[in-house]
Amino acid sequence: MTIQGEYAPSAAGWVRDQVEAIEAKGTTRAVDIMGRPVVLLTMLGISGKVRKVPLMRVEHDGVYAAVASKGGAPEHPKWYRNLLKNPVLDLQDDDRTWTVRAREIHGAEREQWWQRCVEAYPPYAEYQTKTDRLIPVLLLEPLDERSA
Repeated sequence: MTIQGEYAPSAAGWVRDQVEAIEAKGTTRAVDIMGRPVVLLTMLGISGKVRKVPLMRVEHDGVYAAVASKGGAPEHPKWYRNLLKNPVLDLQDDDRTWTVRAREIHGAEREQWWQRCVEAYPPYAEYQTKTDRLIPVLLLEPLDERSA
């Protein structure tokens, strides 16, 4: 499955620039955040338009995590609401793209993944200290074509 529809570029210039670089080169290796690798999420937004966002690459045994940190801001990033409403999305890592389903995790499962997230991108630990909200972690699990 490929997310289709009218693409609405991000209002944030750095996001637009990274998405354009990834698409021009055909690989997420075209960009990084603070020297660390990213993946590209392509999702259907609440508006009905296609949205694209580069996020830190957090992977374990073929499952990826999406961390809704927004740098420790008091509110969740817009893409978080998009995934809650439309959890089926496309994930690109390097030059490979496949369909996944997002699932927010809690409790012990979140704690285990939070450690992996901080290992992949240490600033997440600092971001959590900047906000009163518990930063959401969503797993991006490969979608079995039969369950689409």
